[in-house]
Amino acid sequence: MEAINISYRAMIILYALITVPVLICFFLKLGNVKQILIAVLRMTVQLAAMGLYLDFLFRFNNVWVNFGWVILMIAIANITVNRNSGLRTARMFLTVMLGLTISAFFVIVIFIFIAIRPEPFYDARYLIPISGMVIGNCMRANTIALERFYASIKKNEREFLTYLLMGATLREAALPYIRESVKSALAPHLATLATLGLVSLPGMMTGQILGGSTPIVAIKYQIGIMIAIFTAITVTTVLNLLLSLKVAFNEYSILKRDIFRN
Repeated sequence: MEAINISYRAMIILYALITVPVLICFFLKLGNVKQILIAVLRMTVQLAAMGLYLDFLFRFNNVWVNFGWVILMIAIANITVNRNSGLRTARMFLTVMLGLTISAFFVIVIFIFIAIRPEPFYDARYLIPISGMVIGNCMRANTIALERFYASIKKNEREFLTYLLMGATLREAALPYIRESVKSALAPHLATLATLGLVSLPGMMTGQILGGSTPIVAIKYQIGIMIAIFTAITVTTVLNLLLSLKVAFNEYSILKRDIFRN
């Protein structure tokens, strides 16, 4: 059984729903009506392009094209992480790319190639969506962790330098800030794990059910992807913070100002 298709006429009705938040924002004079319309337009264009490309990927299903797309997703996530965390992409690109790639492929290999074992192993219907979920969550977690870490170092620079003057190594001095940054990055995902199935019906499970899977199969997939995502974001945030120390600090363990965008 496949999911029921939505007609283009029905899509027009769904698009008409956007008039409700637009009118509310207009009458409240929030000043974001243009932003909402542009966001919806961008979403439509981006998802339409993605749908066409994914349709091509699923039909072609080539190992090099599939893995090339995964690498491209990681690269785009890398640029987004640096931009949103206030760091210069040119200085941090290789560091963040390494951390994202290692952590993403670590869980992707286990979840897809060992747990699910599709035929062929690079099947785009499994590799692309699951990789996208893992990489997307790693992107958000890394943005929080890196932004929080370097903002804390800048704000508490005297305290950080005091640790160094007392004989601490760079890693020892940075450890308290690393702890707080990782906790901040993991907090939203911990809250989601604790309330999943009670507050909301998770997206992957919903998609599986709409696609014709039984609820039990859908639940297995959802549990698997949540564990995989949480593992990936934990590994990638810690790894990227530690790797970034070599790039962000000079030989005297002083924070380099040129790593920041402004």
